[in-house]
Amino acid sequence: MRKLIDKIRLNREQREKLIKTVKAQKSEQREVLRANIILLLWEGNDENEVANQLGINIKTVRKWRDRFHDKGIEGLKDSPRSGAPTTFTVLQRCEIIAIACDCPANYGYDTHNHWTGKILTEAANKTIEDLSISESSVRRTLQMNDLKPHKFRMWLHSKDPEFTEKVNDIVDLYMNTPEDEVVICVDEKTGMQATEKVTETVLPKPGILGKYECEYIRHGTQSLIAAFDIKTGNIIAECGDTRTAEDLLVLMEKVAEVYTDDKKIHVIWDNLNTHKDGPTKRWTLFNKEHKNKFEFHFTPKHASWVNQIEIFFSILHRRCLKLSSFKSKAGLKQMVMKFIRLWNDEEGHAFNWTFKGYPMQSVEKEIA
Repeated sequence: MRKLIDKIRLNREQREKLIKTVKAQKSEQREVLRANIILLLWEGNDENEVANQLGINIKTVRKWRDRFHDKGIEGLKDSPRSGAPTTFTVLQRCEIIAIACDCPANYGYDTHNHWTGKILTEAANKTIEDLSISESSVRRTLQMNDLKPHKFRMWLHSKDPEFTEKVNDIVDLYMNTPEDEVVICVDEKTGMQATEKVTETVLPKPGILGKYECEYIRHGTQSLIAAFDIKTGNIIAECGDTRTAEDLLVLMEKVAEVYTDDKKIHVIWDNLNTHKDGPTKRWTLFNKEHKNKFEFHFTPKHASWVNQIEIFFSILHRRCLKLSSFKSKAGLKQMVMKFIRLWNDEEGHAFNWTFKGYPMQSVEKEIA
């Protein structure tokens, strides 16, 4: 005679887990079935009613009822199976991973700059002793180790030996700007193309994305040189055909006109040659003419992200340039300067800068 099992009892946590399993789209059908058996029994249905509702044999109901009674929710999982013996050793799989992390050229594939499943399998079978593995098994080995040797992402590394110190200097100005000082971020947005779309942009409709034509006619380029005040969000800008040192000097004279008092002005910009003194000592002389109230801070190489004006340039591109069609350079310039006036008059704001810099670590030298 079958052993009688007490009525199913669920605590809140168990019930929530079972309901979540039943509702989750990624749950396997067998998991859903087992969870439903326990929930229906907990609601007061007897074994026959549960079997009829789920269209299963009463023995199945009893099996998972007993398993749940003995081990709880863990009892609803499949018991471990012995399975077939491992075909490939751990060492062989490690060697496959080592090959996948190396260059194909080192294994005779000079024409390939990254691995494909086929050539990686060939290289593994040729290189690893006593190995005969299929491409699908190689792929499984890679998947088990979350290794994707065919995928790369772009990376820009700064080799500036003072990278941390320069970034922290600029970030400190952002986070702790003295009340009586000004911080402006200066940069150039070059190569803004006056492109005329061959076909008009199609506006979006419910359920249908808008579309813009990929073919265009070029009408030349414009360069924008701009300064961004990190406190007010105000933009001072010059737009024209070139971005020479003379053009930058014109912009900086406009900056000096805006900030006529004796406040110190911190200028954040990159290492472009026009930002350096050069043979004419242009910035030393410029600063001298303006009572040495300018202090220049250079971002590390390949660290444009630390310059806040890049955020404004991104906004300008998305909202003003991306979907627009320009029939001339003059039209492009007019639109850009109009957007900047709108930004200054109505929409401009300071950016919420949250990066606080890198932790500075001191190294104590041992005295022998």
